[in-house]
Amino acid sequence: MTLTTLPRALRDVLLLLARVGLGAVFLAHGLQKFLSYGMAATTESFAAMGVPAPGLSAWVAALVETVGGVALIFGVLTPVFALLLAAEMIGALLIVHLPFGIWVTENGYELVLALAAGALALAAAGAGRLSVDGVLAPRTAAQAEPARESVTAGV
Repeated sequence: MTLTTLPRALRDVLLLLARVGLGAVFLAHGLQKFLSYGMAATTESFAAMGVPAPGLSAWVAALVETVGGVALIFGVLTPVFALLLAAEMIGALLIVHLPFGIWVTENGYELVLALAAGALALAAAGAGRLSVDGVLAPRTAAQAEPARESVTAGV
Protein backbone atom coordinates (compact mmCIF):
# COMPACT_ATOMS: atom_id res chain seq x y z
CA MET A 1 0.00 0.00 0.00
CA THR A 2 1.31 3.45 -0.91
CA LEU A 3 0.18 6.96 -0.04
CA THR A 4 -1.74 7.11 -3.29
CA THR A 5 -3.53 3.81 -2.56
CA LEU A 6 -4.59 4.75 0.97
CA PRO A 7 -8.27 5.53 1.35
CA ARG A 8 -8.63 9.18 0.36
CA ALA A 9 -10.04 10.29 3.74
CA LEU A 10 -7.16 8.63 5.62
CA ARG A 11 -4.63 10.19 3.24
CA ASP A 12 -6.13 13.63 3.88
CA VAL A 13 -6.06 13.17 7.67
CA LEU A 14 -2.44 11.98 7.58
CA LEU A 15 -1.40 14.94 5.42
CA LEU A 16 -3.24 17.30 7.80
CA LEU A 17 -1.42 15.83 10.81
CA ALA A 18 1.94 16.02 9.02
CA ARG A 19 1.33 19.62 7.94
CA VAL A 20 0.20 20.78 11.37
CA GLY A 21 3.05 19.01 13.18
CA LEU A 22 5.76 20.20 10.83
CA GLY A 23 4.24 23.66 10.53
CA ALA A 24 4.09 24.04 14.32
CA VAL A 25 7.81 23.23 14.65
CA PHE A 26 8.76 25.71 11.92
CA LEU A 27 6.45 28.38 13.37
CA ALA A 28 7.92 27.90 16.85
CA HIS A 29 11.48 28.27 15.53
CA GLY A 30 10.59 31.37 13.54
CA LEU A 31 8.86 33.01 16.49
CA GLN A 32 11.78 32.05 18.71
CA LYS A 33 14.08 34.10 16.47
CA PHE A 34 11.73 37.09 16.52
CA LEU A 35 10.42 37.02 20.09
CA SER A 36 12.61 34.92 22.39
CA TYR A 37 16.07 35.74 21.08
CA GLY A 38 15.29 38.92 19.18
CA MET A 39 16.71 39.70 15.77
CA ALA A 40 19.89 41.34 17.08
CA ALA A 41 20.83 38.22 19.05
CA THR A 42 19.77 35.96 16.16
CA THR A 43 22.01 37.96 13.82
CA GLU A 44 24.92 37.71 16.27
CA SER A 45 24.36 33.96 16.56
CA PHE A 46 24.28 33.56 12.78
CA ALA A 47 27.52 35.55 12.50
CA ALA A 48 29.21 33.38 15.15
CA MET A 49 28.16 30.25 13.23
CA GLY A 50 29.66 31.59 10.00
CA VAL A 51 26.37 32.11 8.18
CA PRO A 52 26.91 34.39 5.16
CA ALA A 53 25.25 37.84 5.37
CA PRO A 54 24.09 37.10 8.91
CA GLY A 55 21.82 40.15 9.20
CA LEU A 56 19.92 39.30 6.03
CA SER A 57 20.07 35.55 6.65
CA ALA A 58 18.61 35.91 10.15
CA TRP A 59 15.62 37.88 8.86
CA VAL A 60 15.08 35.52 5.91
CA ALA A 61 15.23 32.45 8.18
CA ALA A 62 12.85 33.97 10.74
CA LEU A 63 10.37 35.05 8.06
CA VAL A 64 10.52 31.79 6.08
CA GLU A 65 10.04 29.72 9.24
CA THR A 66 7.22 31.88 10.62
CA VAL A 67 5.26 32.45 7.41
CA GLY A 68 6.10 28.98 6.08
CA GLY A 69 5.01 27.35 9.33
CA VAL A 70 1.64 29.11 9.22
CA ALA A 71 1.28 28.24 5.52
CA LEU A 72 1.90 24.55 6.24
CA ILE A 73 -0.56 24.51 9.14
CA PHE A 74 -3.34 25.91 6.96
CA GLY A 75 -2.16 24.23 3.74
CA VAL A 76 -1.65 27.43 1.74
CA LEU A 77 0.62 27.16 -1.32
CA THR A 78 1.99 24.06 0.35
CA PRO A 79 4.47 22.90 -2.32
CA VAL A 80 5.98 26.40 -2.59
CA PHE A 81 6.40 26.96 1.14
CA ALA A 82 7.50 23.37 1.75
CA LEU A 83 10.27 23.76 -0.83
CA LEU A 84 11.36 27.10 0.71
CA LEU A 85 11.48 25.51 4.16
CA ALA A 86 13.37 22.48 2.86
CA ALA A 87 15.89 24.72 1.10
CA GLU A 88 16.44 26.70 4.30
CA MET A 89 17.00 23.51 6.31
CA ILE A 90 19.41 22.12 3.71
CA GLY A 91 21.31 25.42 3.89
CA ALA A 92 21.45 25.16 7.69
CA LEU A 93 22.65 21.57 7.40
CA LEU A 94 25.44 22.42 4.97
CA ILE A 95 26.54 25.76 6.43
CA VAL A 96 26.23 25.11 10.17
CA HIS A 97 25.45 21.57 11.31
CA LEU A 98 27.28 19.13 9.01
CA PRO A 99 30.71 19.33 10.69
CA PHE A 100 29.19 18.32 14.04
CA GLY A 101 27.81 14.94 12.93
CA ILE A 102 24.24 13.78 13.20
CA TRP A 103 23.36 14.22 16.88
CA VAL A 104 21.42 17.38 17.69
CA THR A 105 22.84 17.35 21.24
CA GLU A 106 26.23 18.08 19.65
CA ASN A 107 24.80 20.75 17.30
CA GLY A 108 24.47 18.09 14.61
CA TYR A 109 22.11 17.93 11.68
CA GLU A 110 19.46 15.39 12.70
CA LEU A 111 16.70 17.97 13.33
CA VAL A 112 17.31 20.04 10.20
CA LEU A 113 17.58 16.84 8.12
CA ALA A 114 14.27 15.53 9.49
CA LEU A 115 12.59 18.90 8.92
CA ALA A 116 13.94 19.09 5.36
CA ALA A 117 12.79 15.54 4.62
CA GLY A 118 9.32 16.22 6.01
CA ALA A 119 9.03 19.43 4.01
CA LEU A 120 10.14 17.66 0.83
CA ALA A 121 7.56 14.94 1.42
CA LEU A 122 4.81 17.57 1.78
CA ALA A 123 6.05 19.35 -1.35
CA ALA A 124 5.69 16.08 -3.25
CA ALA A 125 2.42 14.88 -1.70
CA GLY A 126 0.63 18.22 -1.50
CA ALA A 127 -1.62 19.49 1.26
CA GLY A 128 -4.58 17.15 0.84
CA ARG A 129 -8.25 18.12 0.79
CA LEU A 130 -8.28 19.34 4.42
CA SER A 131 -6.42 22.52 3.52
CA VAL A 132 -6.82 25.87 1.82
CA ASP A 133 -5.06 24.34 -1.19
CA GLY A 134 -7.57 21.48 -1.18
CA VAL A 135 -10.54 23.83 -1.03
CA LEU A 136 -9.21 26.05 -3.82
CA ALA A 137 -7.89 23.22 -6.02
CA PRO A 138 -11.22 22.32 -7.67
CA ARG A 139 -11.86 25.99 -8.50
CA THR A 140 -8.32 26.45 -9.79
CA ALA A 141 -8.51 23.25 -11.86
CA ALA A 142 -11.85 24.33 -13.35
CA GLN A 143 -10.42 27.72 -14.31
CA ALA A 144 -7.36 26.10 -15.87
CA GLU A 145 -9.34 23.46 -17.78
CA PRO A 146 -10.10 25.57 -20.89
CA ALA A 147 -6.42 26.47 -21.21
CA ARG A 148 -5.29 22.85 -21.36
CA GLU A 149 -4.06 21.55 -24.66
CA SER A 150 -3.85 17.98 -25.74
CA VAL A 151 -0.42 16.72 -26.64
CA THR A 152 -0.13 13.55 -28.68
CA ALA A 153 2.96 11.79 -29.85
CA GLY A 154 3.37 11.38 -33.57
CA VAL A 155 3.69 7.83 -34.78
